[in-house]
Amino acid sequence: MSDVTRDWLGEPGDEGKPDPMRAARTGAKPALPRRFYKEAGFAPAEGGFRLTLDGRSANTPARNPLVLPTEALAGAVAAEWGAQDTSIDPATMPLTRLANTAIDGVATRIDAVADDLCAYAQTDLLAYRAAEPDRLVTAQAKAWDPVLDWAYETFGAKLILSEGVMPVTQPPQAIQALTEAVRRVDDPFRLAALHTLTTLTGSLILALAVLHGRLDPGAAWEAAHVDETYQAAVWGRDEEAEARLAVRRAEFDAAAKTISSLP
Repeated sequence: MSDVTRDWLGEPGDEGKPDPMRAARTGAKPALPRRFYKEAGFAPAEGGFRLTLDGRSANTPARNPLVLPTEALAGAVAAEWGAQDTSIDPATMPLTRLANTAIDGVATRIDAVADDLCAYAQTDLLAYRAAEPDRLVTAQAKAWDPVLDWAYETFGAKLILSEGVMPVTQPPQAIQALTEAVRRVDDPFRLAALHTLTTLTGSLILALAVLHGRLDPGAAWEAAHVDETYQAAVWGRDEEAEARLAVRRAEFDAAAKTISSLP
């Protein structure tokens, strides 16, 4: 059987097999499958490089060939599989999950995914500012203003800023400019990564800044969490919140690495 990943990922809609990702979504303790292979690697294939497990070609959950567009990305995905211990934990495999999303969920829905991304142009994090205290106001301006200036210079998108959480209607020209920037991203892997960066930060502009090399991933992550950094400085660190952020950061870094691995 060439589809070696089906043994633990299951068929789409198959309720009879363990589904670690479904268990994670519902809050149940996932029944992690045992590692069933000795070696993870990759081999040249049509469209790039296909993940192999013990030399056999691997598929996505939807049984599409798990083909990565570059050797660098294929090596990184294979490394995730190679790093698994006695069990396979999808939570520790963000690159693999993003690749599955790109292949199974984005490649055939480019326009729908782009539409979802474009909606963030109206509610971008960077447009919503604190009115006080001065320290937070200054921190937001320092982190966000240069990126907004870049978005205007690069795409012609000039956002209106608002204090607090009251919604603000952005100029149609700005929305159109950001929409065009998103529509130019037609590669499934790049679009999947852009979507992940956007949803994790709440900012399409920060995500585009990473995509276009204006910000490195670390700087973009810090900019997206100015408020959290301020709150931690005032009230101290919350271990549970820090743990949740660490999981999100791993997803963020995987998306950024996917982008950097593409031509």
